[in-house]
Amino acid sequence: MLSESEVHELRREAPGIGHVVHFNHSGASLMSRAVLEKIGAQLRREAEIGPHEAHVPVMAQIEKARADAANLLGAGQEDVAFVGSGSTGWGMAFAALPSLGAGDRILVGRQEWGSNLTVMRLAAERAGAIIEAIPCLADGSVDAEALDRMIDARVRLISLTWLPANGGLINDAAAIGKIARRHGVAYFVDAGQALGQIPVDVEEIGCDVLKGAARKFLRGPRGTALLYVRSAMRARMTMPFLNVVAAEWKPDGPVLRKDARIFESGEQPVALLLGLGEALAQARAIGIERIRARIAPLADLLREKLSSIPGITLRDLGAGPKSGLVSFEVAGIPADTVRVRLAAEHGINVGANGVAYTPLDMTARGLAGIVRASVSYLTTIEEIDRLVQAVRQVAAKAA
Repeated sequence: MLSESEVHELRREAPGIGHVVHFNHSGASLMSRAVLEKIGAQLRREAEIGPHEAHVPVMAQIEKARADAANLLGAGQEDVAFVGSGSTGWGMAFAALPSLGAGDRILVGRQEWGSNLTVMRLAAERAGAIIEAIPCLADGSVDAEALDRMIDARVRLISLTWLPANGGLINDAAAIGKIARRHGVAYFVDAGQALGQIPVDVEEIGCDVLKGAARKFLRGPRGTALLYVRSAMRARMTMPFLNVVAAEWKPDGPVLRKDARIFESGEQPVALLLGLGEALAQARAIGIERIRARIAPLADLLREKLSSIPGITLRDLGAGPKSGLVSFEVAGIPADTVRVRLAAEHGINVGANGVAYTPLDMTARGLAGIVRASVSYLTTIEEIDRLVQAVRQVAAKAA
């Protein structure tokens, strides 16, 4: 586990510490000074000598970032692409799949991220396909055995949000992967809340596609995300559009790339990718296992303290170990109002999720919204106590 002296040094290198008490790491975390400096230095070079000219000297650094991203995912470097957002990467991968037909089925976890669900829903409606939610176990997690019984020749895709956006549940992504592999069904994993928080191994998970934004627990810049696409899956895909990176023009016509960079834009945000590279290097230096070992008990402590406050109801699912996302309701106060009051009255950042974030799960549980407080390895017990006291005061005013 990270020592207190290490945490103190990491906090000292985060410019946001001291300006705000941040419990919205699952939305976007606080970047380090080193990440900011990488971005700023490249932007200055672009202004001084030209953006294209400034790109050439740092190309090796971007490929080093790709290697670190592959290492983070347990993947080959050729299977990793840099994209502008997790949702964009997921959408491009989905669009490249063979077209759906009437009667085809897509099976999704109940906590599927709303953006992914929207893409699938519209495609299914056009084709006459069907989207079905995989049943949950008693603790709310995805039921792998039930999934196994659902699969037939019409199932074209299994999609799972591994760590849902509306609470601390950690679904058993590897169990789903074993079933998908056995039946030969494409398997997409949304790992947006997993990257930088828990160990990720695409081979262990058994997924064909995995995506996640870097702005969350990786503490990278907004506008950067990782997309993993297994080589065997790429061979089955047809890109909906191409660019000069995805296809090189030869005398006989365009030749498509064989690696995952076929999903990358021809216009790369070089400065942001250098910042992402620095964030990846920092996460690797700290160690994801050590990060997980610090986040888990802090999140459990926050749950314990919040549960003792009158008027507070915890909304996290899962019987096993949970993630660093802690969800709760304050009786009589809408989630977004709680978020605004914590920020305005106490200088504390939290998130507030509505139904659109996880439509199937929120609807199934009759939830209009939840407050989401997410911890990081930067979080301290003192900050947890400050948040708990602030929530207590907000709840008391509503009583």
